[in-house]
Amino acid sequence: MKNMLTTIEITKIKQNFRTKLSQFVQTLKTQVSTESNEWTIKGFIDIFKNIYTISADTKIISKILEIHILPKLLQFASDNNYKIILADHQNYYPDLSFVEIENENIKFAIDLKTTYRKPENPEFCNGFTLGSHGEYFVNRTSKKNIQFPYNDYLGHFCLGIIYSRTTSNTISELSIHPVSKLKSIVSVINDFEFFVCEKWELASDRSGSGNTANIGSITKIEDIILGNGLFKKLGEHIFDDYWMNYGKITIRDKTGKEIKIRNLHDFLLYRGIDTNKINKKGRQ
Repeated sequence: MKNMLTTIEITKIKQNFRTKLSQFVQTLKTQVSTESNEWTIKGFIDIFKNIYTISADTKIISKILEIHILPKLLQFASDNNYKIILADHQNYYPDLSFVEIENENIKFAIDLKTTYRKPENPEFCNGFTLGSHGEYFVNRTSKKNIQFPYNDYLGHFCLGIIYSRTTSNTISELSIHPVSKLKSIVSVINDFEFFVCEKWELASDRSGSGNTANIGSITKIEDIILGNGLFKKLGEHIFDDYWMNYGKITIRDKTGKEIKIRNLHDFLLYRGIDTNKINKKGRQ
């Protein structure tokens, strides 16, 4: 268990893991893209050597990118004395659990996140979710929808990929090519940027999806790379407190009407914390 390690030991192990992972991630761009920064994946091939192009559908792109970099992640884990445990179920958190081979009490959660630049404003991306703020997030010993209890992990990281779409997502763009035409096929995405941050560093104070209990991310790319989320100046403990209580605390507005707290400003006022500590960049 995590509590078998001292705070100083956890901080040292966590920082060492983050440094190595960040260095590794900077090598991935050359693994997935050409010299002209196009994706090296052009489609999929059958036994007749026909290449079927793919669309820019985000779910398809996300899954293929994960498959593309997984062998490299496995090698990174092996080189650093970790094993990777994949989530047992599709909706489980996290995508990858890094467990140290010599001491299985040392675990890190890694979620793979992919998103695309907004064509109308390429300084921003479409954003992504940072996991649930439901049962396993609130009850840190729960095993519901999580590979290991949340509290077993020394750190919770996002390994992210930001890209640009080359084509739109239309059925008319799908086609079949002989393998001899491989290099002439236009990649559906390009211009990759990789990053590693702890998920609390990327958090906004808004839910990341409509009907599910997911934490939303910030969307300005520069701030994502730097980990300049809304909680940057407040720390992980405030991030935890806010999202554990998201929509659960009731206050009265100026008219006397009861409302549930769903923004960081009201939450800090309720807790008696200086609202100037909100990282305003995360609002951009």
